Amino acid sequence: MSAIPVLAGVIIVTFLLLRLVPGNPAREVLGIHASPRAVDALTRQLGLDQPIWRQFWRYLDGLFHANLGDSIYYHSPVVSLIATRIGLTAALVALASAFSVIITVPLAALAATHQNRPSDHAVRAVSLFGLGMPTFWLGIVLGIIFGLHLHWFPVGGQGSGFWGTLHALILPALCAALAIAPVLIRSLRVGMLDVLGADYIATARAKGLRRWRVTLVHVVRNALIPSVTLLAVNIAYLIGGTVVIEQVFDLNGLGTLMLNSIGNRDFPVIQGVTLVYALAVIVVILISDLVTARLDPRVRLR
Repeated sequence: MSAIPVLAGVIIVTFLLLRLVPGNPAREVLGIHASPRAVDALTRQLGLDQPIWRQFWRYLDGLFHANLGDSIYYHSPVVSLIATRIGLTAALVALASAFSVIITVPLAALAATHQNRPSDHAVRAVSLFGLGMPTFWLGIVLGIIFGLHLHWFPVGGQGSGFWGTLHALILPALCAALAIAPVLIRSLRVGMLDVLGADYIATARAKGLRRWRVTLVHVVRNALIPSVTLLAVNIAYLIGGTVVIEQVFDLNGLGTLMLNSIGNRDFPVIQGVTLVYALAVIVVILISDLVTARLDPRVRLR
């Protein structure tokens, strides 16, 4: 139920903030050499001369009818623009989330099971270094190494076909995963250290279970419970961070659409993309709650 007030807040705040941004969308569309009469005519045509409350009511009426309006700059429905680009951004976020889990779990397990040993110090040092790396800088470095020198992946573009797109998304997804992995590694390591000291872990070892089985079945599963929520928060952060990643790797997704629309003062597109981002974050948080309930029987009992 909390999703409804969150969405309402996003809708209201986005609408009001856009009206506070300097610049007239009509002027952006017509160019700097357009006459004042032409700008005023387009402003009236777009309804931007009406009171704020009337513009907001018209926007809400469109939302209730599943209509996000028409783009001022692209001259096409906002729903169509989002539909053509949302797949690429969703694939990027999904692949980055998978990479972050693949990176986090082995490194956190290695550090926790070898506490205060060289491998633990190495993992902690790498994660600490990763916390200070800007995403755009990391993307440039990965592009230079794996794209320009090794020629393993393209440094820009989104490819064609399923496998071509997947190949083109590996570097951007890896960049996004490396940006959030340090926080997850440190969190999961602490959680695993707490679990390793529990009595049931000592019992499992006393039964003669193999070390890898104890680590995967008992330690990782129980330590993942608090880390799942942190992963969801970072994925939510990653959804917004795709704006930077798509610019670095020249991907034509929702992030690029959002950035271009901000520059063009395209209010309907900005509002539509922001709403999609908000819905995506809510869905991610909901999935994390369901996964937490699956991992922790105490949540299901409550």
